[in-house]
Amino acid sequence: MQLLRCTGKLQKELGLKKAQLTDIEPGFSFLGPWHANLIHINRRKCVLFVNDRTLFNFLVPDVSRSEIRKLGDLFRNYLQTVVASEGISSAARARIQEEYSDVGYAKSNDRSVLGSMTDLAFHYKYHLLEAGGVHSHLIPNIISQLNHMPMGAIGYRYSIDVLKELYETAT
Repeated sequence: MQLLRCTGKLQKELGLKKAQLTDIEPGFSFLGPWHANLIHINRRKCVLFVNDRTLFNFLVPDVSRSEIRKLGDLFRNYLQTVVASEGISSAARARIQEEYSDVGYAKSNDRSVLGSMTDLAFHYKYHLLEAGGVHSHLIPNIISQLNHMPMGAIGYRYSIDVLKELYETAT
């Protein structure tokens, strides 16, 4: 089982109680846990996912409460789509899918990742508003652009490059 570390806002939207959050550290995974946050863009709910190790990220725009309540499925589906669009090999995609076949929820615990999430949320809001809103056909391009942006928390490297390196060294 791997973890989605949810911010307080997202926990509330999910209807998660403290007893439903796990304290158990997950087993080995190349990517490890992810952080997830609920943000609003043009009064629409969006979920931002950021990987703890690589800061690889993606946004799921305009989600309903019922979709948010199925966060694990939402996460897995979008993750597979985004890594495929970034040219990740099919072997690495299969490994990622296997690693995240089962996810649990925990509270957020890394201030560095949360700071990066705040920065990414600002960039997503700006780019989506410039592109016409949360229903823009440019969302995949925006996600790719933000994964090709240098991030200070990982030594001013690109998130996508760090993710690819993890899986290249694993094979």
